[in-house]
Amino acid sequence: MAQLVRQQRVEAYVGYYAFGLQEPDDAELPVPFPDDFAGDAFLGTHPGRLDITSGGHTHTATVDVEVWDGQPPQEDPVGWDEQAEADFESTSGEVAVWSMHTGRMDDVIVLGDSGGSWRVRVSCAGRAEAAALSEGEGTGRGVERYLIQFWPANG
Repeated sequence: MAQLVRQQRVEAYVGYYAFGLQEPDDAELPVPFPDDFAGDAFLGTHPGRLDITSGGHTHTATVDVEVWDGQPPQEDPVGWDEQAEADFESTSGEVAVWSMHTGRMDDVIVLGDSGGSWRVRVSCAGRAEAAALSEGEGTGRGVERYLIQFWPANG
């Protein structure tokens, strides 16, 4: 049975219905965030980068990140508005949150001691509330929340 290795809570400043996770130093990436962002997919990928589409235009989402030593138990889909999985390659063993508005945020999420191949599952709740907030007062904090789970691709 897979074991939780580490967990971290970060905030993601969502702008233009999106945020991303990518290598902390984007200089080596062939397509740095937000270039070629596909706004029609909940979870999109590029080398060293994950693109996440939000339900709201501008707000601060709560993001819980978990790193596992193997595939974590499947989350009950009843509690989530959206779920998706993808492959992710990291050269550094770290990712940072990136915003359309502000670029790289300060928090760094450690996946491992070095780079490698990962599998990632992204779950989101509060999308309708974030959308309603965008149509009303505009911004909010913690209305939309994400659980992002990483585990080794061979796990």
